[in-house]
Amino acid sequence: MPELPEVETTRRGLGPFIVGKSIESLEVREPRLRWPVPRDLDEKLSNRCIVRLGRRGKYLLIVTDGGTLVVHLGMSGSLRYLPEPRSPGVHDHVDIRFADGARLRFNDPRRFGSLHFSTEPLGHPLLRHLGPEPLGDKFDGEYLERACEGRRVAIKQHLMNGRVVAGIGNIYANEALFRAGIHPARQAGRIARRRLDQLAGTVRDVLNDALGQGGTTLRDFVASDGRPGYFKLSLEVYDREHAPCTRCGRPIRMRRLGQRATYYCAACQR
Repeated sequence: MPELPEVETTRRGLGPFIVGKSIESLEVREPRLRWPVPRDLDEKLSNRCIVRLGRRGKYLLIVTDGGTLVVHLGMSGSLRYLPEPRSPGVHDHVDIRFADGARLRFNDPRRFGSLHFSTEPLGHPLLRHLGPEPLGDKFDGEYLERACEGRRVAIKQHLMNGRVVAGIGNIYANEALFRAGIHPARQAGRIARRRLDQLAGTVRDVLNDALGQGGTTLRDFVASDGRPGYFKLSLEVYDREHAPCTRCGRPIRMRRLGQRATYYCAACQR
């Protein structure tokens, strides 16, 4: 599913095209997403101007002069800017129509994404309990030490808990733990501070590396301009079961943690 780097790539890609544009109307062809598209969303967005794009965790925030559209891309969603009208495909569920004729199109084959409107987005039920941003100043080893104290949950599951840190999904949790040399099943509360300092750093590094390469191409993700992300070319453990470890050469293993595929090197990660 699109993770933080994919959403941030979308935010950066769309910004130059839609910030400053006036919304003429909303066309909803399929309202049955993860949550139904609000019936009054067209009324709330029409004749509003987009003033900026933001992001909180994996949520894209389209901020207008009258409120914020909170977008979650779900497992397969994408946003595409169309400078001219184009016939919609079967999975093109929602269009934001601009006054100049351009459109912002929401495509979601699996319909696990969602659209919400809020005048106080950071207080929205989906956002208000999120932990600090992993690329922000509040996320470091000291914070992780406090968040992990006394916790018996596996560190990988703990990292993926949005209340602990916002936006770290399965792909990047696997990669960050490999770089830090920490076994994904190790209890969070049994990791030394110096290793948590290192983990905070590898989380930042792997996310920044992914941003630099445009996100991760896995099945459905495409950037706002239609190009795929290329970070998959640099993945060291994720989806590499039985392949040789890039450090020691031993085969990468896979197990399930919290029903999620977890990839690791048993020799390099302790």
